Amino acid sequence: MYDLVMSLGFRDRLLKGRRSMAHLIHIWHERNSWSHKVLPALADCLDLGRVHNSQISNLRNGKLSSPGPEVFLALSQVNHVLYQGIDGIRDRLKEDHPELLQILADSAIPLLDDDKKPLTAGDLFEIFIGLSPLPSIFDWFIEEEEAGNLSGALSDHLCNKRPWRQCREEVMAAYPVNKSDRRERFAAVMSGLKDYTAEELDGELLDLFATYQKIFPSNIQTVDLFLESLRARVLVPDDSAQIQKKNSL
Repeated sequence: MYDLVMSLGFRDRLLKGRRSMAHLIHIWHERNSWSHKVLPALADCLDLGRVHNSQISNLRNGKLSSPGPEVFLALSQVNHVLYQGIDGIRDRLKEDHPELLQILADSAIPLLDDDKKPLTAGDLFEIFIGLSPLPSIFDWFIEEEEAGNLSGALSDHLCNKRPWRQCREEVMAAYPVNKSDRRERFAAVMSGLKDYTAEELDGELLDLFATYQKIFPSNIQTVDLFLESLRARVLVPDDSAQIQKKNSL
């Protein structure tokens, strides 16, 4: 993987790195259902460094071309605190920042590498400049034009082609997320009332994979293979027409 990264021209490497960082920050926020204010607020109140709301927003949108070292330091230190658990900072937040504490109590998932260790400032910087790839558990990109079809394939897969009314309790029990808004959105997608957007799917994929593993524990073992299996279930209309034409010959 390192050789593949180094084979790119430096401009392509920088563009790839910026997109990778945007993807990583996006997944971090989506999985925790955070606004852009959470990380800056936590870094500020715990004196972990300085990062602005606009920097987080621009990182997530791939528009921050040259963040300073303090941005990577602040993000990595916040990530390390979350990895250690919020019990260690509960007393510091309880009195002066109760709303922030409640947000973290609801969800405070850190960014981990493939060895389940928190990403460091060096890791984040190398990802941003395209020198290192994303950890494999984050190395996917879902495009907007495929999100609707993937949502349908996901519902079909997790429900095992059963009507939602017959499998609702089983599937909802397997979904590991407690936040009510995400559970409601998941149920709406499973029942066919809505589709995930590409951004939503990016942020949900790890938890959707965990849902799949609970329902089908002996099947697919990695999240990237899970995504591949969903893509394989999507039958593109043009392909369908070709298959019908071939079968009629």
